[in-house]
Amino acid sequence: MRSMRPLSCVGLLSTILLTACGSAPASPSSPPAGSTTLTPVASTGDWPASTPDAEGLDPAILGDLVGRIRRGDYGNIDSLLVVRHEKLVVEEYFGARSAADVAHTLQSVSKSVTSLITGLAIERGRLRLDDRVVERFPQYAPIANMDDRKASLTVRDLLTMRDGFDWNESFYTGSPLQRLNDCRCDWIRFMLDWPMREPPGTRWEYVSGGVILLGAVVGAAVGERIDLFGDRELFAPLGIVGAYWYGGLPDSLPHTGGGLYMRPRDMAKLGTLMITGGRWQGRAVVSEAWTRESTQRIVVRPRSFGAHPVDYGYLWWILDLADPMNARPQAGDIITASGARGQWIFAVPREDLVMVSTAENGDSPNANRPTDFLYTHVLRAVRH
Repeated sequence: MRSMRPLSCVGLLSTILLTACGSAPASPSSPPAGSTTLTPVASTGDWPASTPDAEGLDPAILGDLVGRIRRGDYGNIDSLLVVRHEKLVVEEYFGARSAADVAHTLQSVSKSVTSLITGLAIERGRLRLDDRVVERFPQYAPIANMDDRKASLTVRDLLTMRDGFDWNESFYTGSPLQRLNDCRCDWIRFMLDWPMREPPGTRWEYVSGGVILLGAVVGAAVGERIDLFGDRELFAPLGIVGAYWYGGLPDSLPHTGGGLYMRPRDMAKLGTLMITGGRWQGRAVVSEAWTRESTQRIVVRPRSFGAHPVDYGYLWWILDLADPMNARPQAGDIITASGARGQWIFAVPREDLVMVSTAENGDSPNANRPTDFLYTHVLRAVRH
């Protein structure tokens, strides 16, 4: 069991940010004849490994990508991992900030992890999608700004970011999210008291505070903090080690909106669940039904990642394989977890492929560039 680290409001001011949309990328170019030699990946008890060539990926195209990253073409990329056929075939770290055994900030990728843990609580019969949120917290009565809209708020509304709160975190400074991060107050009370703008289920709005409230709902349903439940039911079966959440009030409540740190190779395990129907090395961890339901395109085109429009499910984004930047456009989904400053998990079921990238690219357009090189290099490298 990992230990919790205390919340720092100053730390959160710089670390818990909203993923920003970047500008349109430059047109892709053909890889040059010379490519960087990839670092060999050794099989361990943590991950079965192989080579790109053995798993049907062109090593020259992937080597060109690694060379471009090392030159700084995509800003400050910290790591690049590629999984094919459930084997780790590329694992590269760049600079002094990242290594195989170092937990990296996930930012809003934390939200997609929260979706997985919520699914486990539902599978265990402790929670339902239609459960009303306010009813889980009778100890907080009376609740400010209480009305029929707030009374009707459900778990499903929080999962789909259609919660109806009067909230906007498009710009972090002065936003409700900054107020929450800096308040040194009870985060559950903060969210329960927050005013509503419209009935839940009617409009999509990116609300990180709603995902913190969801984490509290899961904890109330399972009878322990969501991180402790997630450690046992999700992280332990995957062999995830060294992960931790920033916590706040009450009682070290995890910041499920963006406070998780994890090794990139463990992020790749989570991506693998999304292409195997919830299985890790043959063992069922999350039900196939939940991985399928949580990645349905429920909200259409609420945002774009640079030039790539994207849909939304239960705290997962869904990109299109049929993207103009893909050299072999075809029908299919790319199940995506996205975090500020350039944290990504891409799971491509049709190609049995996962790509993970972490970075420290601030809110610059470079934060979205892994979406570009997923299409221009990693998917282009698929030979069969």
